[in-house]
Amino acid sequence: MTYVIAQPCVDVKDRACVDECPVDCIYEGERSLYINADECVDCGACEPVCPTEAIFYEDDVPDEWEDYTRANIDFFELQGLGSPGGAQSAGPQPYDDPMVAALPPQNEDYREANGLD
Repeated sequence: MTYVIAQPCVDVKDRACVDECPVDCIYEGERSLYINADECVDCGACEPVCPTEAIFYEDDVPDEWEDYTRANIDFFELQGLGSPGGAQSAGPQPYDDPMVAALPPQNEDYREANGLD
């Protein structure tokens, strides 16, 4: 099992979870962050620090966002990123899962209120 980053992260990418993750398994795409299931140790450190409440234990992902479990896995598989052994060494990736990439702009109020535009 692993943790999953869902829709509330799209177009926000706060990164508090990245700073908290002890194994560096949270990677950055163009519009969202993604957890590498092969590297996640299920410690849960990321979940309570997420200001948008976008992180869920895999079994607890709300039905409306169940496709984000697949999106977090496919982010690493579709582009051949695999398991590079740490987000810092991989750096931001210039793509997203196709489902995330196709979304209209999300979370504009949060982005504007926090100067993230």
